[in-house]
Amino acid sequence: MFYFFRKLLSFALLSFSLLIIAIAAIYYFLSPKLPDTHVLKETQFQVPLRIFSAESQLIAEFGEKRRIPLSYKDIPPHLVQAILSSEDDRFFEHPGVDYHGILRAVYSLAATGVKAQGGSTITMQVARNFFLSREKTYIRKLNEIILALQIEQQLTKEEILTLYLNKIYL
Repeated sequence: MFYFFRKLLSFALLSFSLLIIAIAAIYYFLSPKLPDTHVLKETQFQVPLRIFSAESQLIAEFGEKRRIPLSYKDIPPHLVQAILSSEDDRFFEHPGVDYHGILRAVYSLAATGVKAQGGSTITMQVARNFFLSREKTYIRKLNEIILALQIEQQLTKEEILTLYLNKIYL
């Protein structure tokens, strides 16, 4: 009986060690090719040219995007709650990557063979929307995870949520 537990423990330690080595190798290989996430601090959103009358009445707007960027304090709390409940209910709890969500997506993929769930957090969506393409590949997902972890180190949760809400189409 003792021999069995010793073998099981050895197998678990070996598996864990190989997993750590694989994660380090992936990070070492992908990280140098990724963009610098510091640029998110200076993000300038494209806004329309607004023309006003002498009485300060808006006459016309010209431009491709019709957005008005908001700061976090200007975003209605109900909107924040609605987005968090639909997109990433553990946003303020995880470090940029929700391992529960990724494990759920992996389980779903293994069970059905279909990529039905992505497991992306809001931070991962910010990484994708600002730096990556929309292609559904495992390499892009790994890049997304690495960028999300870097973003979480450089920005507050409120700054990340502000970038997300100012970038997505509502």
